[in-house]
Amino acid sequence: MTLPLGFTSSDAGALPLDLIGRADFAAWRDALPAPTAAWVQAHGFDGSPGSSVLLPGPDGQLMGAAVGIGDPLDPYSYGHAPFALPARTWRTSGRHEPGVRDALRLGWGLGSYRFDRYKSTPRAPAQLLVDNADDEVFAVLAASVRVRDLVNTPTEHMGPAELEQIAREIAQRHGARIEVTTGEELLAQNFPAIHAVGRASHRAPRLIALEWGDAAHPHVALVGKGVCFDTGGLDLKPADGMRWMKKDMGGAAHAIALAELIMARKLPLRITLLVPAVENAVGPDAFRPGEVIATRQGISVEIDNTDAEGRVILCDALTYAGERKPALLLDFATLTGAARIALGPDLPALYSNQDTLAQDWLDAGIVQRDPVWRMPLWRPYLRYLTSHIADIANGGPSKMAGSVTAALYLERFVPADQAWAHLDVYSWNDADRPGRPAGGEAQGLRAVYAMLKSRAAR
Repeated sequence: MTLPLGFTSSDAGALPLDLIGRADFAAWRDALPAPTAAWVQAHGFDGSPGSSVLLPGPDGQLMGAAVGIGDPLDPYSYGHAPFALPARTWRTSGRHEPGVRDALRLGWGLGSYRFDRYKSTPRAPAQLLVDNADDEVFAVLAASVRVRDLVNTPTEHMGPAELEQIAREIAQRHGARIEVTTGEELLAQNFPAIHAVGRASHRAPRLIALEWGDAAHPHVALVGKGVCFDTGGLDLKPADGMRWMKKDMGGAAHAIALAELIMARKLPLRITLLVPAVENAVGPDAFRPGEVIATRQGISVEIDNTDAEGRVILCDALTYAGERKPALLLDFATLTGAARIALGPDLPALYSNQDTLAQDWLDAGIVQRDPVWRMPLWRPYLRYLTSHIADIANGGPSKMAGSVTAALYLERFVPADQAWAHLDVYSWNDADRPGRPAGGEAQGLRAVYAMLKSRAAR
């Protein structure tokens, strides 16, 4: 395995790097030579999270450095280091427990990331010396980078066909089976809701279905919302609301990256990956407010708002997943602005019809420092999706509980006895922060992978 950006296995010219928390600072400073300690004091370094200091030798040459960290098991504690330090090789001082080592490597890799497809970066990140590349943490890092790259790529180069091509490349690499249903064939194969949302675009809608694994292993179905661009349809978004809608396939990016990670690590699972990939475009054949559309499950849906399209394509994919009777059904979607209003951009909203499944995901999020927050499937709120001419509406006039009602809509298309969880994820950083450059972001991915790994082991 090739080392990712920000890492090297060559120790030529490597300088020592100390990882210092506030609790360790005094002891570390007191062990320094007096001139170096005075230098540290002059620069105001005290081990605060996100800080750094370069250490000079007696001849004025660079002797080493220290970075201030917070929680040593949080990867983002180290995210500032690759660009806070000079672009050369660094080796950490002392030995670290595996959890700290893994957090350091993951955080260093996340902090080294820059999306450079269209614009070169001003400088390379500092390199961390590592002894090998055959490490699960690098596979997790690759999955996180996969999400970022997919979400950051403009729709011009990341439409439904491009998502399909990436899925095909992943399937070929890992020996998976793939089948794609495209355009009018969606109607012939009974995926009418996916077709309805995507039919107005010159880029044909499709359902990407990938299968991998041994039939004897537990079956997990992964579904990701693949709206490659969302204009809002005839309920057109305003300009500021449409500006970043290339990221509306963030759920698909998470599902694809998770499937790829499971295959790369050869977890003893059988997976089905389903990505309904569409553009919600404006055109002569765009679906309209007030229309009643058919779904695979036979539930009729009145379109209250064409900008609530993600749940419409997901309902066919969830029905198809449920027909396969998996042990677990997980879906990922940039589904509602209401989830962001409730929980902000960093905390994905988790819904589940099974307490054990939800708790496993929550617990894994705490351990992995990749938190999610459980929200209630408060079924009385289905009244907000009442239609007088169809079985259900995809929205309604009330602005109450928007994230909850979206999850309740999805639940209607999940078999009652099916263990299911839905993650309403932002998939985005609004501004640069250490380890979190502005743009696409993987959220809840490390947690769900750790949960699935633990369940597979059991």
